[in-house]
Amino acid sequence: MNTRMDRNRFYFGFHGLNGAPLDEQRIREIAETGVDFLMHSACLPKLDLFEKYGLGVISTWFNPLPHWGGEGYGYVGRMEEKFPLERYTKPAETFKDHPAIWGLGMGDEPNAVDFPYIGTVVDAVNNAYPNQFPFLNLYPIHARVAENTEDQIKSDLGTMTYQEYIDKYCAYIPNHYISFDMYPYRGSPRKRLIRCRRMIPRYFENLRLVAEACRKTDRDLWVVVQGNHDEGDDYGPPSIFMTLNQLRFQVYAAMAFGVKTIMWWESWIFTDDGEKTEQYDRITQIHNEVHALAEEYMKYRNVSTHFVSFKYYLDYAKVNQETVDSLYTGVFLDVKTDVEAPLIIGQMASRVDNSQALMVFAADDPFDVAPLEYNVTFQARNKTITAYRGAEQVPVTRLEDGSYSVPISSNQGILIVAR
Repeated sequence: MNTRMDRNRFYFGFHGLNGAPLDEQRIREIAETGVDFLMHSACLPKLDLFEKYGLGVISTWFNPLPHWGGEGYGYVGRMEEKFPLERYTKPAETFKDHPAIWGLGMGDEPNAVDFPYIGTVVDAVNNAYPNQFPFLNLYPIHARVAENTEDQIKSDLGTMTYQEYIDKYCAYIPNHYISFDMYPYRGSPRKRLIRCRRMIPRYFENLRLVAEACRKTDRDLWVVVQGNHDEGDDYGPPSIFMTLNQLRFQVYAAMAFGVKTIMWWESWIFTDDGEKTEQYDRITQIHNEVHALAEEYMKYRNVSTHFVSFKYYLDYAKVNQETVDSLYTGVFLDVKTDVEAPLIIGQMASRVDNSQALMVFAADDPFDVAPLEYNVTFQARNKTITAYRGAEQVPVTRLEDGSYSVPISSNQGILIVAR
């Protein structure tokens, strides 16, 4: 595996940056958010600045085609003809390696018709560039499937179902991760609420399907999430910035499915004039609290993810996974809340000892309009319980009946460890 990224670490990245062009001050300020890498076409001397401030780059200079999907470009099923292997390998003859270049961007949202050839490309890139990995990002679950054609040329996915799309990726493409992008808060202000009620359950479903594939094939889960509102077809600065809890909602939901790398799309941390926006501090806060929690989180691997008490929330009725009233894992018993709020719970097993953990996400308030404070309660016989939120330990209360209680708030993620 060619990578300068440590698979035992948690990473944040920017999948492109909005606002002013990057100079040394902007690069330093980007690093000060606590981000780890960014997608960029940088070359010297900018790469030296990225290295100076501890940032990695997935380089997009290499990318022969930004978007590979089936939206009428005329090359689905013809990738080998239009982009022969030498298009990818010949640049290696003059490639100037640099410590800041972690990966090479290969394209976005490919069609499954081309997965066999893309797998050949991935092998060739791994051989030609010994210190970089090829980065490829997949479609989300709401992409179009085949549209009345046997060859599926008009399809985004190139398959009849999203499950088949992910399965074919795993069969043909030997990357150590699966990355997809999903933006549940997209749309104009007038249409956003209606669209979000439809998209948020699909975000959970997308996470579920990809996380299951990652577990089966020993791959890392990567997700590109929404860093800010867009205004429909207008990709300028948003009129309303996303709240801290809307950012948390996406991140901690993904952590309940075992995500290891999260990238921000449409972040707008800078204005076109290079000034910091109000989103700069929110993104920085998310980076800091999640990186602190990740010190414990990354000691565990996700073995399954569960939906608890979702039946009480009609917005989540389309989540395609059975909900339970309370969770029993064998170590943690009768896990629920004292207000029947919906939880997404990642069941985690230690990488180093016999301890078990739960990554608990409070999913009751995706629009950040009525945040609640409540408690997660459970039994854990003969275990020592510790709970983490960011860099802090959360108070754990032993109740009279011997059960435990841990406080949680809407859109928050906490890690509960049983030793």
